[in-house]
Amino acid sequence: MGKKYAIGIDYGSLSGRAVLVDVENGAELASSVYEYPHEVMYEYLPDGATKLGDDWALQHPQDYLDVLKHTVPDVIKQSEVDKNDIIGLGIDFTACTVLPVKSDGTPLCFMDEYKSNPHAYVKLWKHHAAQKYANKLNEIAEKSDENFLPRYGGKISSEWMIPKVWQIAEEAPEIYDAMDKFIEAADWVVWQLTGRETRNSCTAGYKALWSKSEGFPSKDFFKSLHPKLENFVDEKIGCEITPIGSKAGEITPEMAKLTGLKEGTAVAVANVDAHVALPAVGVTEAGKMLMIIGTSTCDILLGNEEKIVPGMCGVVEDGVIPGFQGYEAGQSCVGDHFDWFVKTSVPESYYREAKALGMNIHQLLRTKAGRKKPGETGLVALDWWNGNRSVLVDVDLTGMILGMTLLTRPEDIYRALIEATAYGTRMIVETFRAGGVPITELYAAGGIAQKDSFMMQIYADVMNMNIKIAESKQAGALGSAMFGAVAAGSAAGGYDDIKDCAKKMGRVMTRYYKPIPENVEIYNELYAEYKQLHDYFGRGGNDVMKRLKNIKKSVKE
Repeated sequence: MGKKYAIGIDYGSLSGRAVLVDVENGAELASSVYEYPHEVMYEYLPDGATKLGDDWALQHPQDYLDVLKHTVPDVIKQSEVDKNDIIGLGIDFTACTVLPVKSDGTPLCFMDEYKSNPHAYVKLWKHHAAQKYANKLNEIAEKSDENFLPRYGGKISSEWMIPKVWQIAEEAPEIYDAMDKFIEAADWVVWQLTGRETRNSCTAGYKALWSKSEGFPSKDFFKSLHPKLENFVDEKIGCEITPIGSKAGEITPEMAKLTGLKEGTAVAVANVDAHVALPAVGVTEAGKMLMIIGTSTCDILLGNEEKIVPGMCGVVEDGVIPGFQGYEAGQSCVGDHFDWFVKTSVPESYYREAKALGMNIHQLLRTKAGRKKPGETGLVALDWWNGNRSVLVDVDLTGMILGMTLLTRPEDIYRALIEATAYGTRMIVETFRAGGVPITELYAAGGIAQKDSFMMQIYADVMNMNIKIAESKQAGALGSAMFGAVAAGSAAGGYDDIKDCAKKMGRVMTRYYKPIPENVEIYNELYAEYKQLHDYFGRGGNDVMKRLKNIKKSVKE
């Protein structure tokens, strides 16, 4: 049959990344990245005049189409592969990232009458302006004893679909009425590629309260949120949920022209960026947790049975790998944490020093911080600069650093922020274990895991576990390509099952991180302090963070 290839596209918060891989062994022949021209809209719409409120995070869907236009032809050109030998394409997305569209798939923000309405745009996963609706939803669901609530750790996040659509119904009813569909960006891109709407089971299960056995919550529940939402599922979703690992359709003539792919190329049902990475490291068994570390971190874990774990982001049957319960948890601020610090709090002298040494500012800070022993900074931080996703599920929490003195240096704070994210991960792991979900092995993927040995050693020490690292620099894109190969099927040179595919195409580096016993001992002490602060500020001991937010809001108004 000859060599066959697949393409995977990973849509992140700031860019889209494509890889072209050999279906036989997962070898990456080419990769391409396209930065979103509109980036993330936090303050204004593209018109420059329409101001956004606090905690908004929007995107423009044209950027997603431009990713296809630029990256796919680029990887084909780089690899010099014949398009006729590319058998499948898969995509993944940050989630829940959703947009309102017309019945033909046209985004409302493409239309002149709505382009100055913020609610017509894509609401990115970290759009937290719907938090008050998430709070109300949780209250109502708890009072009415909704059976979906325990599957999500007892709390629904503002980062998910229903609070976001409720915000539209309440604040922009004209947008709610005008839209024919409210759809995940992942599913929308697949719709554009194939000309056929599909809704993937991963985002439906983890982000839209759907389950394989029970479907969506009842009409009565949706009505209790807002009258307009009573028929939300029938009217604005109105599409069957398709299992991941399925074929969504084939490349249309129009998309073949845009991308350079062959018309009829198989397209996989869309997936979530973190979940799709699990087979990319060869994990298809229970007890192994993958940390996808980037601007935020998402933790994915397979289990043999459903357990209710406080603060988890969800447990979905067949949500990650068919035949397993897929658990999700995560942290809202990791890479963003460090980026914030270097942009706002590092003196110019450090930048000059970094330039003189031929380093970037992160490398310099890591080098300086690496000269300190665990505990030597005298600092402990809470990793809540963008709220807490797990296990507290509360975006109104904020960051904190304790122990600073006049001798505290930027590298001390930088190290404390890294350690805080490791403590947050340990909190998640310990909560799962306490809930009866075993975690026996740790894996990590993403740019930070690949490049930052300093940070990964801290994680190994804090967790007191070995950490294996994904070999692929683009584990999400590789995972998507793998699902593309499964969509094509064995008859076309691909695979019929993602487990078989993972055995051939998934891989990790030979080197891994081992905990250093003397560091583990110190970090156990520091983690105990973190846990005390975590519970005090996060579980109602002192709601000062929320009071400060309210004061800030009242002053700005």
